[in-house]
Amino acid sequence: MERTQGIIRTSALGIAVNLLLAALKAAVGFVSGSIAVIMDALNNLSDALSSVVIIAGIVLAGRAPDKEHPYGHGRVEYVSALAVAVLILLAGLSALWESVQKILAPAPAHYTPAMLALLAVGVAAKVLLGRHVQKRGAALHSDSLRASGADALFDAAITFATLAGAFASWRFGFSIEGWLGAAIAVVILRAGLGILLESYNNIIGVRADTAFVNDIKQAVCACPEVLGAYDLVLNQYGPEKWIGSVHVEVADTMTAKAIHALTRRIAETVFKEFGVVLTVGIYATNTDNDEYAAIKRRIEALIAGYPTVLQLHGYYVDSEARLISFDLVFDFAEKDPAAIRAAILRALQAEYPAWRFAIVQDQDLSG
Repeated sequence: MERTQGIIRTSALGIAVNLLLAALKAAVGFVSGSIAVIMDALNNLSDALSSVVIIAGIVLAGRAPDKEHPYGHGRVEYVSALAVAVLILLAGLSALWESVQKILAPAPAHYTPAMLALLAVGVAAKVLLGRHVQKRGAALHSDSLRASGADALFDAAITFATLAGAFASWRFGFSIEGWLGAAIAVVILRAGLGILLESYNNIIGVRADTAFVNDIKQAVCACPEVLGAYDLVLNQYGPEKWIGSVHVEVADTMTAKAIHALTRRIAETVFKEFGVVLTVGIYATNTDNDEYAAIKRRIEALIAGYPTVLQLHGYYVDSEARLISFDLVFDFAEKDPAAIRAAILRALQAEYPAWRFAIVQDQDLSG
């Protein structure tokens, strides 16, 4: 709730500032006859709309989970960031179009020192607003606010370019508004594309941060009964909602009661330290058997010849069923992991005909 209120307050401030600037710039633009200033005013109106989109997104994202959306609505924030990115791109395209028109057919504009002073105030206001919104976005883990803050800083650059052009027109009688506007428009488009790509990645899901993954694995392995942590899967359903699973390797002599206590302890620790709701699965490992250990070393030597096989884990020998099972983790660069798995299976079956092998084909989901 505190995070939601913080984002709403910051966005409301953005709406108020942008509406005020839009009104001031529209007045300057119509009095001076400057299309560049009028377009800058319209850009401020689009920024106010962006803040409205952010507020709508955070309100929708804060809705409680329901039967159709059991993981909540947190990803709506990513959609709102995507919408802000689209608005930035539209503003950039509009600015580029108007700048090109200004270059091809420059129109005279008439400024006064008071008008230039108002534009200078607009630059300062946008810089302060952009820095504040970006700072709050980082503190509140809000991609939408970070995008809005970046947009405000670019708008400050647009207004500065407009101010520079206006000053040149007022002081020297020639116009450079078009060229300055075109250069700034290209920068805006590049920023919009960056925000668009980040929002897209968040919506479809990306690999979790390596340091975050390693910290979770270290916390899991800190339990003395855990011999290894594998298959960590992390899914993000909003900036502050993680749900995942992990397999831990334990001695096959552990009782169900001990395993129950261990998995509960791991889940509680990970949630407390990282805010991740974690499901814990179990891999059993054989204890004190030289023959089984020797077979494992032979398998490791065999897969060393395949550089795209990143890891072997979950190794277990069922002596009664004469079955040896393990997982092979493949690099995403490997185009035909099934063929490699089949080759390894044939080699092992030929070398150990008295045993059956079950090889699970796995992928490097989190590192």
